[in-house]
Amino acid sequence: MAPVLVFDVNETLLDLSALDAPFQQIFGHPEARTEWFTQLLQSALVTTVTGPYADFSTIGRTALAMVAARRGVHLTNNDRAAIFDAMRRLPPHPDVTDSLEQLQEAGFRMAALSNGAPDVLHGQMNHAELAPFFEEVLSADAVQRLKPSPEPYHLAAQTLGVDIEAVCMVAAHAWDVGGAMRAGADAAFVARPGKVLDPLLPAPNLVGPNLKQVAHQLIDA
Repeated sequence: MAPVLVFDVNETLLDLSALDAPFQQIFGHPEARTEWFTQLLQSALVTTVTGPYADFSTIGRTALAMVAARRGVHLTNNDRAAIFDAMRRLPPHPDVTDSLEQLQEAGFRMAALSNGAPDVLHGQMNHAELAPFFEEVLSADAVQRLKPSPEPYHLAAQTLGVDIEAVCMVAAHAWDVGGAMRAGADAAFVARPGKVLDPLLPAPNLVGPNLKQVAHQLIDA
């Protein structure tokens, strides 16, 4: 039986480079976007390990404040709104729609699983016109634990009515792939530019440079 595919959203399906323009305008350097998202992930992991729970949007705002403090930039309410409104309107990577169509035609069940807050997540998926591909669009907020904790992956399995072993997590983040595998799922790694696997984590069976290649491997398997 084919695995149930569960997809990460930000960077795996959606292209964060669309945020470069507001970061350029506010910080004077588009690379501030990468600094912000890296800080967001770091803060999310620290919060998840140490507690108490904070949702991804709250962590995103505090990460932005940290980048502004680091760079000596005064943020206005309009600056914050420009970035977080753009976050809701991210486009899919060019390979995403066709790849999801091929997987859907091949008979795979598919869901999305993100750390993003539910309102942001559903807004993103609707704007990118990806929601129709998925049986479920799930936020880790439902279990008050962010990936790579095991709870979100088990949430996906339970919601879809399958054992965790039947889930294949598709993600462009080594920590997400590793978290899913440590929770008992299988995984496929989308090695988008700059993304590499972590040697300290379990290695996934499927690795491809983009979602198109990963989709082909899933269908062939």
